[in-house]
Amino acid sequence: MFWVRHMVMNRSSLIFCVAAVLGSIVVSAAAFPLAALSTAELALSKTPVEADELGAVDLGDFGTVSVLDLVSYYMENPPAPETPGTKKKKVRFQGC
Repeated sequence: MFWVRHMVMNRSSLIFCVAAVLGSIVVSAAAFPLAALSTAELALSKTPVEADELGAVDLGDFGTVSVLDLVSYYMENPPAPETPGTKKKKVRFQGC
């Protein structure tokens, strides 16, 4: 009697797992066209663009800054190199 109950439970578990995998495949196949880039967008993303053509980037609390300003600031103030003896600066997030 025990093995009959055990077989029924295994069969229902197997049916659930197969249905879950098939359902995931169906949802992925249906959502893929919404997430995929078109051929034209893909070609545009592979072509390099000058920094002054990119426009401005919204940095939230800091406002809108041009890409040229961001690049020049990074070049003038590069991040400090990490050595084994330096302490990592604690990142403070403005949240709760």
